[in-house]
Amino acid sequence: MNHGDAGSAIHPLAALRDLLGGHPLFAIGILLFVGFLLAKLAARLRLPEITGFIVAGILMGETVSGIIPRTMSGELSLVTEIALGLIALTVGAEFYGAKLKRHGRGIVVIAIVQSVFTLVIVTASLTLAGLGIVYAVLLASIAGATAPAATVAIVQAARARGPFVDHLYGLVALDDAVSLGVFAVAFTVVVAWFTASAGASGGGSSLAVAVTVAYQLAASVATGLAGGWVIHRFARGRSNSHESLITTVGVVFLTTAIAFVFDLNVLVTNLVAGALLINLSAQNHRVFRYLEPFTPPIFALFFVLAGTEFQPGLLTPHLIVIAAVYVVARAVAKVTGVYVGCRAVGLASPIRRNLGLCMLPHAGVAIGMALLFVAAPATQSLAAAERELFLALTNVVLVSVFVYELIGPFVARRGLLRGVGGEV
Repeated sequence: MNHGDAGSAIHPLAALRDLLGGHPLFAIGILLFVGFLLAKLAARLRLPEITGFIVAGILMGETVSGIIPRTMSGELSLVTEIALGLIALTVGAEFYGAKLKRHGRGIVVIAIVQSVFTLVIVTASLTLAGLGIVYAVLLASIAGATAPAATVAIVQAARARGPFVDHLYGLVALDDAVSLGVFAVAFTVVVAWFTASAGASGGGSSLAVAVTVAYQLAASVATGLAGGWVIHRFARGRSNSHESLITTVGVVFLTTAIAFVFDLNVLVTNLVAGALLINLSAQNHRVFRYLEPFTPPIFALFFVLAGTEFQPGLLTPHLIVIAAVYVVARAVAKVTGVYVGCRAVGLASPIRRNLGLCMLPHAGVAIGMALLFVAAPATQSLAAAERELFLALTNVVLVSVFVYELIGPFVARRGLLRGVGGEV
């Protein structure tokens, strides 16, 4: 077959691809199906399933096959918004007062210390590498997030038990909640700073930023409190799981929509809703159990869509250096921060020397925070240069997730075995 015949054979397939790829349901279906297949393949290769989902998105997106056009990202942004709302609601449940009390003051101290270390060390490292301080703070606030699913899977596979595992579970649970809160505040401040800088001159911008941040955070907290109370009110005393699921999902959709429409922080809004809901009544644990069967396809699609956002062309040599610095600085900061926190609360040497190694996996929550760069309406009003850099930073996070998904589980397993072995 000559080149002309090959071109004529490919043309109808390309036309069919363009025709089907423009329909949202086809996009959702093919992304879910291919994502499922590659997630199973990743599991067979002893890699986290999320790696398969992201690879599926890369293959389906314009970077490789072009089956899902970049214009489809806007039409499927609803999936990202829903996933962000549900992720934040679920993470908010980690602020359950009884659980925090059970884990003890030590876990809270360790989580805060390692969060501060990560924020400071990663910000300083990225700034020295030539990234603007504003963008460095944003990436550093994402760096604190850990992938709890990978950590739990490693512990279960090793059938490990004991004080080391107890501290690990407590820290992983609280770590994402603290990181999400830090990022939410950082993102609100950064967007407000850009907005004020564009609309005000020099001296007025600081006051404008303060007012904007105070309004957005206060309104986000108020909306979250209202949402959490409404879910509690309708879930209280109901034994029908379907009714509770309907009302919970409905309220999450409402709070998420309000946050996006009024330029509030969707993470703070739903984080507060989840925290209030779990603390109003111990019976509200079942609300989160009812959500579990509802979320897998949404989260799977969310991660596949993250893969479609991957654009290697945005990764200039400088940004590749930034990604490398981010990966190394995050690892150093997490291990050092956990060590210092453990030492501050008087934990034994095997725990403080190895616990930080188990905190390296980096995936779901980090991707959610990074995608807020391009999903939040507030960023759409920024100048084109800022929006493009935000998208480039999203790709930096995706690269780091790939790296940590490959090396994180192995390092975490080594830390787990050394930590548990040192207790004997």
